[in-house]
Amino acid sequence: MADIIKMPKLGFDMAEGTLIRWVKSEGDTVDKGELLAEIETDKATVEVESMFAGTVHQHLVTEGAIVPVSKPIAVVADKGEDFDLDALLAEVAPDDEPEQTPSTPAAAPAQSGQPVAPAPAATQAAPTASSSNGSLPDGLRATPVARRMAKEKNIDLRAVTGSGPQGRIVKKDIETYVPGAAATSSLPAMPAIAMPDLGPAPADKRIELSRLRGAIGRRMSQARTDIPHFYVTHEYDMDPVMQARAQANAVLAASGEKLSVNDFVVKASALALRQYPNLNASLDGDKHVIHHGHVNIGVAVAVENGLLVIVVHDADRKPLRQISQDVREMAGRVRSGVVHQQDIEGSTFSVSNLGMFDVAHFVAIINPPEAAILALGSASQVSVVKDGQIVVGTRMQATISVDHRVSDGAEAAQFLQALGQYLENPAALLMQ
Repeated sequence: MADIIKMPKLGFDMAEGTLIRWVKSEGDTVDKGELLAEIETDKATVEVESMFAGTVHQHLVTEGAIVPVSKPIAVVADKGEDFDLDALLAEVAPDDEPEQTPSTPAAAPAQSGQPVAPAPAATQAAPTASSSNGSLPDGLRATPVARRMAKEKNIDLRAVTGSGPQGRIVKKDIETYVPGAAATSSLPAMPAIAMPDLGPAPADKRIELSRLRGAIGRRMSQARTDIPHFYVTHEYDMDPVMQARAQANAVLAASGEKLSVNDFVVKASALALRQYPNLNASLDGDKHVIHHGHVNIGVAVAVENGLLVIVVHDADRKPLRQISQDVREMAGRVRSGVVHQQDIEGSTFSVSNLGMFDVAHFVAIINPPEAAILALGSASQVSVVKDGQIVVGTRMQATISVDHRVSDGAEAAQFLQALGQYLENPAALLMQ
């Protein structure tokens, strides 16, 4: 049976994506769940898996095309199967056409099985490295950051050797690229005076906003405008977690594994959310709240010019070691420029941790459509009072931001207390 592969919706606010590479060519056999194509969104380059098994009968869009969400991009069928492509496309045509703006024109719909032409050069993801038809050269792999930097520096990506996974060109390859010996310049001689003349200050630079930064700006502006935030802060005694972490890491040292404080918080949050489903929820219109059955914890990861949220699915059901491994692997993929679709989809509650930057306290903006997000500061040694005596203790502040349409301050405070029961008694986390 012939099936249509559509442009997937890889985020809450995704309207379109750029198909940068077909992994499977026409005529190739593909299994369900096997890698089919690479798609670039505002936030990352995502590896898209096939939802069907069979043979790639036809590509409906070419590499480099900008395609609206839910538009057909390929046909998968049994080898040698005879079918009416026009009728098949008519069956899966979306009811509503996506809204278009002058700055992001959508690709034209496929007609009679013909591929969609790439968008004009002005809207291409990497015009400096594209061939005459707007598509990337065969086999060229580069992160969105590297393509943007190459465009700004007028560097032909085909002349750059990639050091990333599978030869992918990454940011440092562009930063260190030297186009032959002619690029080498001698440094000016040091002035004889003690204080060098630095000359006038450099001129202002007008830098184009990255797609990722633009997407973050739109979503966060919408969140602050549409969601009535309120905040509750709690301080935790982290000595038990630090001791348990040190003991666990000593045992895991031989395997190369290492638990982080954030792993403990992710697990503790997931278990506490079982007791407070209003915080593991999303608002559906004005009359309904969806209590999610799965507890999927989003973890904010810093990347070039912004951040992405990776998702630990069913975090309440996974042991600490599995959570640690999942986060480490997904963060590695995010920072290399290519993520799996499931890495960034389906979060029901998010954790944002700035503790590694020695931040004492901050508040985070809710990641829609979620109802809450937890912001973590550093676990630091401070003076505390125990049994009337001043001693050294390890404390961490955590602030939860909550959608006031879904919950209120009392419930948020109770959640933070439940979180503390796990963080201050971490043996329970190691046993579940």
